[in-house]
Amino acid sequence: MMRLSFLLPRPPSEGAGRARGVRALRRTPVRVLPPRAQAQEAAPKAQQQQQQQQAGPSKKPLTRERETPAEEPQKEAELRYDRAFPGDKRLSKVVTIAKSRAFREKHGKILLEGRRLITDALAAGASPQTLFFSALDRLRELPVGKLKGASLVKVKFEDLQTWSDVITPQGVIGIFSRPDYAKMTYPEVQQKHRLPLSLICDNVRDPGNLGTILRSAAGVGCERVLLVKGCVDAWEPKVLRAGMGAHFRLPIISNLDWEVVPNYLLPDTCVHIADSTMEPSRRAQEEPSVPTKTAWPYESKAWLAQVQARSGSNADLKEQETQPDPLEVQHYYEPWMEVAVALVIGGETHGVSVEARQLAGSRGGRRLLIPVVPGLESLNAAMAASILLFEGKRQLRQGEETASRAAPAWP
Repeated sequence: MMRLSFLLPRPPSEGAGRARGVRALRRTPVRVLPPRAQAQEAAPKAQQQQQQQQAGPSKKPLTRERETPAEEPQKEAELRYDRAFPGDKRLSKVVTIAKSRAFREKHGKILLEGRRLITDALAAGASPQTLFFSALDRLRELPVGKLKGASLVKVKFEDLQTWSDVITPQGVIGIFSRPDYAKMTYPEVQQKHRLPLSLICDNVRDPGNLGTILRSAAGVGCERVLLVKGCVDAWEPKVLRAGMGAHFRLPIISNLDWEVVPNYLLPDTCVHIADSTMEPSRRAQEEPSVPTKTAWPYESKAWLAQVQARSGSNADLKEQETQPDPLEVQHYYEPWMEVAVALVIGGETHGVSVEARQLAGSRGGRRLLIPVVPGLESLNAAMAASILLFEGKRQLRQGEETASRAAPAWP
């Protein structure tokens, strides 16, 4: 009789059952629940992570590498930054602010570049609006606590190279509100060394010269700097870069009319005018056919046109041409530093204006002559200003020392 056992189904073996059981456990693993106390501690962290995900993946927290774990969540909540995307309108605003003076004055914004300049601005109380940086290390070099309320945007370094005027950008550019000199907080050391000396810039149009003048004024301890209409914008990026932080060390009052200039001077201020030309006796020996570029406006076409426009007739023009200079001329190293003094520095092209000469005449001023070798052009405005400012400081200190020696010694 034939056995048909091979046709019957075989019962499953124990090994096969264990294999299928393992596969089933792998597909649906057992979830181990933590203790209730531990779950309650982890709930706030999970809720915080969920809120960060809902805020958007583009924002990332700024944290320091050496911060303790307890400080990290607080820093993440206080300071966050965005990543710039192609076509971001905030990027085009940088170029507009850098190139348009009208835009800066209308919207009250300035552009600062570099760690040192931004740090000085923040220390003086300037208000940051948007800060662009290429790496977190560049941002950590700044006082992070003073960046609250500002929009932080991470951009590519190539974008900063496109915006910057320097060959090697420092990797950080900021848009600030245009500072108000009356609301700024200037360094205490600057207040301690302040002199009764003001500076008036008249038609200084070169950004590099104006920045150097402001730097010298801050270095000598000027009371303030007044910029009359016709000067280059003090908050232009090239002026800011040449000033090396001088904008945030002393009051700078811009875009003034000559009628209001006396309102910004100390009482009984004597106004002197810088003249960096050759000596008058040697000037007469020069041939008339040889043009000489001087800082004094007489005999220049620009000055003649200015006077002619105001007089309205050629007869008055010729009469003013022949008028003697009402201001007394003296060498700059002779005593001229009184109790309160204001210096007028004119631009190289047109020199000082008629209004400056009138103001100096009404304030008992003189022309301070910086003689140069005959046949050479006058000194530029920045160099003349530096010479006179530090000479004024020397004369003031020398007078104080002389007075202290002459004072009687009380028993």
